[in-house]
Amino acid sequence: MVRRLLILIALGGLAACQTQTAERATVSTQAEIPVAMRGVEARQLFGAHAHGSRQDPVPHGSYSKGCLAGGVELAETGPTWQAMRLSRNRNWAYPETVSFIRDLSAKAAAQPGWAGLYVGDMSQPRGGPMLTGHRSHQSGLDVDIWMLPPKRLDLSAVERENLSSISTRRAKGAYVNDNWTHGHHEILKAAAQDPRVARIFVFPGAKVRMCNDETGDRSWLRKIRPWWGHHYHFHVRLNCPKGARGCIDQDAPPPGDGCKDAEKWVQDILNPPPPDPDAPKPKPRRQLQMADLPRQCVSVLQSQ
Repeated sequence: MVRRLLILIALGGLAACQTQTAERATVSTQAEIPVAMRGVEARQLFGAHAHGSRQDPVPHGSYSKGCLAGGVELAETGPTWQAMRLSRNRNWAYPETVSFIRDLSAKAAAQPGWAGLYVGDMSQPRGGPMLTGHRSHQSGLDVDIWMLPPKRLDLSAVERENLSSISTRRAKGAYVNDNWTHGHHEILKAAAQDPRVARIFVFPGAKVRMCNDETGDRSWLRKIRPWWGHHYHFHVRLNCPKGARGCIDQDAPPPGDGCKDAEKWVQDILNPPPPDPDAPKPKPRRQLQMADLPRQCVSVLQSQ
């Protein structure tokens, strides 16, 4: 009995030690940050790298406070996709994200009028805060996919800089417009049914339209989340990979298909509630520094 108790205590101590190690791995202190990186906006440091770090692929931190070790580049052109806006150098990601794009684009190519997918922003080569735009896309697990159905997949680099996607919303996002097709529904459905996917952001009217049109299994609708914007593209967010202790998942979506919640969004668009006179004024956004990011992000930047 005493021996069993000692074993349990030892195992408990080991578990606690492992938990503490995992927690320490995601905490950055000022003392651990090289002097040259102190006081510099993290976006400037990460935006300066043109290629991924020479490390094993690991996403560190959260989608909006993280970085990416060993990021891989999505090929600029594949059999069923093209990466857009190449000048941004944001077609990098965790390897599973690249595999997901290959798989989803092949399914998209089976839809009438779709040659595949135009892929927008993924992550910078080493993830981290971006020089412009997104607050997320930092850990290599986010990808924006254009709403524009590709007719051809031989666009030049210049064409990819100048071609624009299409908006699929009307009435400020309360409804879809005539650009919305059954193909959009099926591609979003295929993405949501992929077990690697945590959630997908799209404008409220699209979510309601999908809720109204779906006649089969509705469980996948839970992953389709209404959010402002997201009418020129939809945003796919993958789950943290198994075993990546320092990767922080977003809380799972609430139970149910989420259709009532999306309908509330639409009603608020059509009949906006009066502004709260007591609401605090939004504070200016503070740019992240290395002390805000996981400690592993220092080594990601220092890697060759």
